[in-house]
Amino acid sequence: MRRARHSRREPRKYPSLHRLAALYGVETAYLDVHARRKEANPEGLVLILRALGAPLAGVEDIPAAIRERHEADWRTIAPPVAVAWDGGPAGIELRLDTSQADAVADCELELESGERRSWKGELAELNPRAAVQVEGRRYVAKTLALDGKLAVGYHKFRLTLPGVATETLILSAPTRAYQPPGWGGTTSGSCRPWGVFLPLHALHSARSWGAGDFRDLDALLDWTHGLGGSAVATLPLLSTFLETPFDPSPYSPASRLFWNELYIDVERLPEFRGSPAAQSRLYSAEVARALESLRTGRRVDYRRAMAAKRLILEPLAREFFGEANGVAQLARETDRAQAFRRFVESNPAVEDYARFRAVGERERRPWIVWPERLRAGNIQPEDYDAAARNYHLYVQWAASEQLTTLADKARRIPPGLCLDLPVGLHPAGYDVWRHRDSFVLDETAGAPPDIIFTGGQNWGFPPLHPDPRRQAGYRYYIDCLRQQLRFAGLLRVDHVMGLHRLFWIPRGYDPTHGTYVRYPAEHLYAILCIESHRHQSVIAGENLGIVPRNVNPAMARHNIKRMYVVQYGLSGRDRLRPVEPDSIASLNTHDMPPFAAFWEGLDIEDRRALGFLAERPAVAERRLRALVRKSMTEFFKRRGQLKSATADSKRCRPEIVRAFLSFLSSSPAELVLVNLEDLWLEREPQNVPGTNRQRPNWRRKARHSLEEFRRMPQVLEILREANRLRQGNAKSDGGKR
Repeated sequence: MRRARHSRREPRKYPSLHRLAALYGVETAYLDVHARRKEANPEGLVLILRALGAPLAGVEDIPAAIRERHEADWRTIAPPVAVAWDGGPAGIELRLDTSQADAVADCELELESGERRSWKGELAELNPRAAVQVEGRRYVAKTLALDGKLAVGYHKFRLTLPGVATETLILSAPTRAYQPPGWGGTTSGSCRPWGVFLPLHALHSARSWGAGDFRDLDALLDWTHGLGGSAVATLPLLSTFLETPFDPSPYSPASRLFWNELYIDVERLPEFRGSPAAQSRLYSAEVARALESLRTGRRVDYRRAMAAKRLILEPLAREFFGEANGVAQLARETDRAQAFRRFVESNPAVEDYARFRAVGERERRPWIVWPERLRAGNIQPEDYDAAARNYHLYVQWAASEQLTTLADKARRIPPGLCLDLPVGLHPAGYDVWRHRDSFVLDETAGAPPDIIFTGGQNWGFPPLHPDPRRQAGYRYYIDCLRQQLRFAGLLRVDHVMGLHRLFWIPRGYDPTHGTYVRYPAEHLYAILCIESHRHQSVIAGENLGIVPRNVNPAMARHNIKRMYVVQYGLSGRDRLRPVEPDSIASLNTHDMPPFAAFWEGLDIEDRRALGFLAERPAVAERRLRALVRKSMTEFFKRRGQLKSATADSKRCRPEIVRAFLSFLSSSPAELVLVNLEDLWLEREPQNVPGTNRQRPNWRRKARHSLEEFRRMPQVLEILREANRLRQGNAKSDGGKR
C-alpha cells in the first residue's frame, strides 16, 4: 500500500486536510473513553479520504481535492435522499446555478403505491436561502416544498430542467419506531414484559444435534410463556461459514440476508417425513454414533454437527429437486412446490446466494481469490455443482419456513422473538461480494484504544460507504432489516452508534491510524422507523462503550430502546444508576462475563492472563470490585432482598443474582431479559472480545440441558419472582437507590 507523503507532521499544520475531511464527513479528532481529545493521525486521514473517493495521493493534492468536492456538492441540484417526518410536508433542498434559478421545472412524484403526480415548478417563486460563488459560477440554494401528506414509505421525486434530470428518494417516516399497545407506562394495566436470553448454539436438549435448533427454541418459548414471560432473545441466527473458510461467530456472518441451516430441525421437515431414504440414513448406526458424540461434548463441534445435518439435508434436497418415481418434483403442482416457488419469488436474491455458496464449495477458498470472472460476480452454470446450488436453495427455504412458524407463535405475546442485527459481516461473505459498491474495501471497522483494549480493536469487516448514492437508495440496508423484522418482535441493532459514525482503520494499519467517519443518521433512523411500523416490531440499540452525546437523545426521539446493563454500569463505580423507562434491562450481554464471574472478579484475572491488563491497574480494579460487592450487598440488605450474604463475601450466591434481578424487575424498564446461565451461576463466558484464537468463543454449550434447567428450583423461583414483580404486584421504585 502506498503511504501518504509527509504524514509525520503534526495535524495542526494541515488545516486544509481538516477542511477536506469535514467535506467528506471524516472526524479529525475524537474523545477517548476518558473523555480526552485525540487528534486523528494525518496519514490515516489521507488514506480514509482516498478510500472515500477524494482524488489525492498525498497532502500536496489537498487544495485541488477541496475545490473538486466543493464544486461537486454545488453541482448536485437535488439530494439523493430526503426525509419527510410524519408525512411531511417534504422539503427538497435545491442547489441551482444562475441559469436554473428562475427556470420552470417539470416535477413528478411517484408514490410507492405506483400513483404519479406531475406539475410545473416555478423556481423563480422560491426564496433563496443562500448564495455562493464556486469556481467562477454563482449558485443559490432554494427549498422546494412538496404539498400534502405522504403515506409512510419510499417515494421518488423527479425534477427535470433543460439538459438535466434528478431523482430524490423520499423517506416518509414516522418520527417514532413502533410501540406495542400497552407498553411504556407504569399505570395499572400497563405491560411490563420480561423474557430470557440464551444463545441458540448453547441451548441443547436430549434430541438436538450437538447444538440447539429451531425446535429447541420453540420449546424454550413455550416454557417461558408458561412462566409468564413474553420474550426469548438469542444471538444472530444468520448464515456463517462452517467449512472453508471456517468462522462460527454469529457476529461475522457470511450474509445478513440469509439464515444458518445448522439450526434447521431436520425431523420436522415434510420432506423428511416422506423420505424413507433420509430416515434410514438418520437412524443408521453411523449417524447414531456421530450424534451421541456431538451430544455429549461440552463444546459445539460446528464442523461435525453441520456435516451430520447436511448428510440428511442433501438427499432431501435431491429428492425435492430431482427425480422421484420418474417425475421431477418441481414440475408437479404440489403444495410444497408452490410454496417453494412463492419463497423464491419473494426472495429473488436467494438464487444468487445459492450459486455463490455452491461456487465457494467447489473453489474451497474465499471469493477474494477466485478467478477474475467469478470475483466480478459473473457466475455460469458450469462454475458450480447443481446439487450444491439446490441444497442451499432448499435449506434457506426450510429455515425460513421453520422461523416463520416459530415467529408467528411468538408474536401472539409481544414482543416474542428477539433477534440481533450484527454491525458487521465476514469480508469473504456473500454480501460483500455481491454488494461491494456499497462497501469500502480498503478500510476495516473497529474501535479506538480504551482501558481494556489499549491498542484499539480491528473488527476485520469492511464498513458500508456513507454516501447514499453508493448505497443505491439504501436497498441493502432495507433488505437486511426486513430479513430480521419478518420474524423479530424486537430487533436489537448491534453498535447503534454506527448509525451516526463508525471507526474506520485503513486496511493494513493498526487502529492508531483510524478515526470516525460520519453517517447520514437521519436517513437510517427514518428507514428503521418505517420498517419497524411495517412489521410491528420494537427496535432496540446497543448503546454501550464510547457513546457520542447526540446518540441517546436521538434514540429517545425515535423511540429506539436503550440498553441498561447492570454489569456495565458497575464498571468503574460502586452504585447503580436509576433504570431508564425506555430501556431493555439485563445483568450483562454476550460480550461480558457471566454475572457470577463478574461478582467474583474472575474477568479481571482473565484479562490479566491474556495480557489485556497490567498488574497496577488490575490491583485498582480488584479494589473497586471489592467495593462494588460491599456496596451492593449493603444496598440489597437495606431493601430486604438479602439476608444471609455478608458484605465481605466474594463468592457469588443465588440470592445475590436474585436480588439484582428483583431490582431490575421492579424497575420501569420496558423489558427485562434474564440470561439463563446467570441463574445457575455460570462462570465461563460465551465470548471474550479480542480473543479469536486464545479462547473457544461461541462454542460453549450451556452447562444444563433444556430438560434439566426448566426443572431446577432456583431457576424457577427466580423467574417466578421476576414475573410477579413485572406484573405489578410490587410497587416500582424506579430503580432508585
